[in-house]
Amino acid sequence: MNKRRRVPAMAPEDRRAALIAATVPLLREHGAAVSTRQIAEAAGVAEGTIFGVFPDKATLLRAALMCAFDRRQATDALAAIGGRPGLRERLCEAVATLRAGMRANANLMAFPRELMAEDAEFRQHMIDGRRRIQGALAALMEPDRDRLRRSPEAAAQMLLMLVAVSVHPGIDAGGGLADMADEEIVSVLLDGLLVRPSHTPDPESPC
Repeated sequence: MNKRRRVPAMAPEDRRAALIAATVPLLREHGAAVSTRQIAEAAGVAEGTIFGVFPDKATLLRAALMCAFDRRQATDALAAIGGRPGLRERLCEAVATLRAGMRANANLMAFPRELMAEDAEFRQHMIDGRRRIQGALAALMEPDRDRLRRSPEAAAQMLLMLVAVSVHPGIDAGGGLADMADEEIVSVLLDGLLVRPSHTPDPESPC
């Protein structure tokens, strides 16, 4: 007879964090249809353990969504790119980082729209996360501010929109932009923004 492997006792906050970590990938795969039984199995606990630290399934799913859309890991990754030489090189790496994160959460995009309509805290969480990402992108462009027609802040907003359109079919609206390479996204942005004499080749091209 198989017995469930007992997991070590945890403090409530640690247990909450472990359950959230187990829920995020299941939520990405199954959406709201994920069951507490699946979550418990992934976390290696009894199903009743969930309700010892969360009042109900909806509260756990909300916490998992807050975690999935936490932008701190992405902003840390973008900050680490800052030391790379060359604006195009930095932005190509930034685009790859952002697209990977957006693709991981692509199946979750319906949830934020629902929660943002009803949950002011979650809405602010999403707004703050977007601002942090835009700020991190602007910081990558700041050393080249004098080469840009628009401010790094405006360019960051444009780049984030291009990345989002390339990942989310609902935003693309059938425009066929999902096959854009990271380098092409950066080229679309910079080749319309870089201030340079038309007769002078760009030393950073191709990406």
